[in-house]
Amino acid sequence: MGRPRTFDEESALEGAMRLFWEKGYEAASTQELCEATGLGRSSIYNTFSSKHALFIRALTHYIDTMTASQAAILEDASRSPFARLRALLSSVVEVEESNRRERLGIGCLGVNSSVELTRRDPEVARLLRRDLERRLGDLQDVIASGQRAGEISQARDAGQFALLLNATMAGMRVSAQNGLDRAALDAIADAALDALTP
Repeated sequence: MGRPRTFDEESALEGAMRLFWEKGYEAASTQELCEATGLGRSSIYNTFSSKHALFIRALTHYIDTMTASQAAILEDASRSPFARLRALLSSVVEVEESNRRERLGIGCLGVNSSVELTRRDPEVARLLRRDLERRLGDLQDVIASGQRAGEISQARDAGQFALLLNATMAGMRVSAQNGLDRAALDAIADAALDALTP
């Protein structure tokens, strides 16, 4: 029988996720991972087996958290479909504004990982692709509902508008890392919403 773990695995995973988010996969050293998780080298490898396996767990945790947050906004039946989309874009602005105030230009771990790793890491590519498909599906459902209600344009199909909004959100996060302020991010959000207005 194995010795029981004497640390909070969830807390260690959260620390690793934050480090990967701030530094990227390659730049995060084993020593920094030890400091971020509060674990020694042997504990990291005994628990997570490798740096790559720890990264996959951290990225999965991030995706599950962020996608659940987006889904909660999009499934809020107390708002109209168009209001849900506005709330979703506003949430991106709020997160990036909070990061700016805290001087954290860390953007989105999903976007960052896509740029850094998807061309050479099939496991990361599959994970991000599955997340993209889920997020696009959620967006498409809300947009189609808004089109049926007459509050969202039918100039494009719901899938095309979902792609536009997803690309807009990713672009907003990257633009925030590059220094765009709240007013500029709000303007991007407003322009995207204008494209959906009948």
